[in-house]
Amino acid sequence: MKISYNSAAMHANNALNASDKRVSQSLKRLSSGLKVTAAKDNPSGYAIGRRMNAQITGVSVATENANRGTSIIETADGALTEVHDMLQRMNELAVKGATGTLTTTDREMLNQELKQLKQEVTRIATDTEFNGQPLLDGSFDLRGYTNSQIATVDYYSDEVLAKQYTINDLTVYYKDDGTIDLEKMNDPTTTPPAFAAGAGFPVGVKITEVGQDKVTITGNQDFKLTIAVKPDPTYDTDGNITGYNPVVCASAGNELEINVTGIGSMDMQIGANEGQQLNIRIPKISLDRLGIERTEVDTDDNSTKAIDEIKGAILYVSDARSRLGAYQNRLEHTVNSLDITSENMTSSYSRIMDVDMAEEMTTYTTEQVISQAAVSMLAQANERPSQVLQLLQ
Repeated sequence: MKISYNSAAMHANNALNASDKRVSQSLKRLSSGLKVTAAKDNPSGYAIGRRMNAQITGVSVATENANRGTSIIETADGALTEVHDMLQRMNELAVKGATGTLTTTDREMLNQELKQLKQEVTRIATDTEFNGQPLLDGSFDLRGYTNSQIATVDYYSDEVLAKQYTINDLTVYYKDDGTIDLEKMNDPTTTPPAFAAGAGFPVGVKITEVGQDKVTITGNQDFKLTIAVKPDPTYDTDGNITGYNPVVCASAGNELEINVTGIGSMDMQIGANEGQQLNIRIPKISLDRLGIERTEVDTDDNSTKAIDEIKGAILYVSDARSRLGAYQNRLEHTVNSLDITSENMTSSYSRIMDVDMAEEMTTYTTEQVISQAAVSMLAQANERPSQVLQLLQ
């Protein structure tokens, strides 16, 4: 028997310390509900869990973004519903005005209502906002630019690729009433538009539509590009418009360069990672874009012309609402997908990080018994050296 070093007590103490650490760790898991409470518990599992938690949080925020996007679209579409109704009323007024049984006074009354409706369209386009941001003023429409001040990009379809386009010859001819003469523009004797070879335009593009100071270039695969032209009217001595000069937008020595940027739409972050975005395009709503800025029903001829102009405006608004409806359907599917992703990722995260309470409670009970046994054995080991005193009596 030895009294200088009590190795038995040292062994018992080491066992007690180890058991106490396991009891402490088990208590930490039971109180937090987590299997991995620190990086040392499972270094790789902890790193994976942290990344997954960031992904889950990001998906949750993306779901909020998608729902907010749906609200934006509903706001814009609600305003366009009223614009649609007003255009329908304008069409009724134009049809009425085109009837020869009306007097000048009758048509003037129709024209006054038409003017009020046009003003209301402008007001709605200006005042419709979401979170302080205008929705229908073109802030979230795709943008394009030209190298000319008399011919600018007014609109282009989603199918127009973002790049530069070049037109060699483009002269816009007007009729006496101020409308663009499409037939004369395409007449071989008046230098019809020439689209530069290899300048970005698809094969077979041509000018097929004209509006109030606008020409529209169309082609295969829904290619549509509208150019707004600054007119050049002629005046008499009293300042009244008597006609319009041809407007040379491009010539062989002065090409019209059109830069389609493909940017300007509202970017919605609908995923947890970079680049997971949905670009929402909200077309501009204005009398000029609708092609009814100078529409009148004060005469029989103007009313007849107004029918076609308002028809074009209705088609434009219908196309805009159709696009918004498609965005809304897509966002609803996005929300459903994000919800499923969040559910599955949370389940995976739980398998890595969450503790099995029943199993851990069994471990805790076992370690607690071992710890109590270690305390008892340490006490007995500390008593052994004192037994040597009996030999010294």
